[in-house]
Amino acid sequence: MRGTGSTEYRRFTKRLRAARVAAGLTQVQAAKKLGRPQSFVSNCESGERRVDLIEAKAFATLYRCKITDFL
Repeated sequence: MRGTGSTEYRRFTKRLRAARVAAGLTQVQAAKKLGRPQSFVSNCESGERRVDLIEAKAFATLYRCKITDFL
């Protein structure tokens, strides 16, 4: 299994952040809509916290994109 520091995972986190920005949301706004603290979004985007499949689906729904857009 590849860790959060792998090239593939860094690509995932870049796309996750890009999707949020494209959706016109700040980290604070996204976090509020997800019912999480801003640090959750920040840690997911920075790779400090590994995003599971259910969380990725929630991000995709919020950002109005496909979960595969993050891959």
